[in-house]
Amino acid sequence: QAVSALERVLLPPSHPAVAAPMAFRATFRPLRALGARGARLLAKQRPALRIAVPVVSGAVAVGAVASSQCSQTPLVDVSCLTKVAKTDDVGLLPQPQSPKYKTALVQIYVPSQPFGGSDKSNSGHRYDSIPIANGMIASGMSCQLLHYVPEEHDTFFKVMEGFDAIIVRCNPGQINAAGGDQMKFDDGMRALQKKGIQVWPSPDVMTNMGAKDALCKIANLEIGLPDTLAYYTEEELDAGFKKTMAFQPRVIKQNRGSSGEGIWIIKLKSGNYCKNYGDRSCTDDEVLELMEACDNHAETHTVREFLEFCKNGRTAKSGTWTTVGKGKYLEGGKAAGGQLVDQRFCPRIVEGELRYNLVMDQLVGIIHKKPKEGGISAVGGTGSIYTYYGPEEPKFQTLTDKFLKEDLEKVMPALGLAEEPIPLWWTTDFILASPEGTPAEEEKWIVGEFNCSCVGISKCLAAYCKEDTPTASVDDITAEDMKEAQGYGDLMGTKALGILDKAKGK
Repeated sequence: QAVSALERVLLPPSHPAVAAPMAFRATFRPLRALGARGARLLAKQRPALRIAVPVVSGAVAVGAVASSQCSQTPLVDVSCLTKVAKTDDVGLLPQPQSPKYKTALVQIYVPSQPFGGSDKSNSGHRYDSIPIANGMIASGMSCQLLHYVPEEHDTFFKVMEGFDAIIVRCNPGQINAAGGDQMKFDDGMRALQKKGIQVWPSPDVMTNMGAKDALCKIANLEIGLPDTLAYYTEEELDAGFKKTMAFQPRVIKQNRGSSGEGIWIIKLKSGNYCKNYGDRSCTDDEVLELMEACDNHAETHTVREFLEFCKNGRTAKSGTWTTVGKGKYLEGGKAAGGQLVDQRFCPRIVEGELRYNLVMDQLVGIIHKKPKEGGISAVGGTGSIYTYYGPEEPKFQTLTDKFLKEDLEKVMPALGLAEEPIPLWWTTDFILASPEGTPAEEEKWIVGEFNCSCVGISKCLAAYCKEDTPTASVDDITAEDMKEAQGYGDLMGTKALGILDKAKGK
């Protein structure tokens, strides 16, 4: 006997009309037909779980479906969120029918930017989302690919409460560029953490590890330098910089920049360095030779001009600058991220930096980044040469052992993150601080930077869209590269499962 749309969803699940194998899917078709008015009637007629029912393009209505029907699906209901991806989740493994835990991989699409951002495939997903999500699935967890849409903020975070863990893959700056508010997003994630939901990496981990003053907090570890200072006020900058600059060449790093912008390698033109730290301070008219890490361009300024640019940007007192940066590195104070870090310059940086790629506490690869001849910075796009090594490369064994076996367990507590897990996927850049001629087993390598904010999987770069590859997709990744990328993803899945099991006391 035919039943009406309303009867179909009001009848008990055992009724022949609704007990077909596709009952759950069939339920949603009449819900769509009912629209908002019918959905409201349904909510009054029978106790049920609240859901969002699409009724017209761009609109949703609150509807309901019996809890017995909802329990049949292994996934979190995300139907009330806008599906931003332009295609189906190509390359994603089937979700487990009985997942051990439910995870979400959260991305952000920036409509005003080409391709939705410089990290997107033609699907609208991040270029490396598939191997990470598949790694979760391979470990027996579900992993749903979602996009944060700022206009749906409240609804989005309500939906997130249905997950056990959230993997945040939103590049710095993209949320604000999409019309959202990064601080509001971060507060939402912190609220989820308070409810027992894991967030990887959490806002506090990204902030504390990414801030340049992290180098000051690890200054007394084997991977740090004790004469690393942080400046938050103009008074601290004036006094501290003049003293350190008079002693040795320095590296001054702003907190907010990326790709080397606002990172200055500075030397006294006269070479008039004092023998002991604190013996003297520079005068305002001493001349500095500067090189910026973003493009290795050189500038010459007095101490007075440099400090003015750091504090107030381009003014009549700061001289003429050719950098693309705007200065004002202390603007907004510490709370707003205004700070500078002052670190000893290590001249052997011209030999290159080492980037350690890690999945939590496990090293998965090492990249030697050597600057272009005559340059100091090995930032991509400056002509630097990258050489790739496995995690057990003998020539770096001393650093590897010291870092993994001695200092790694101390890093998170030193950064004020003792209660947080080590990031799921992160990098550490090392600079050789020992003088030439030091035996390999005695070399001292120091941290130049931590990065856990949406670190990319380089083996997946063929999948991101740019001007000459506007339709790039996961299918463009070679089988060899995808195998290696999936190896990282599978390890992430294993580590993620361990974190969740530990949190649940298993």
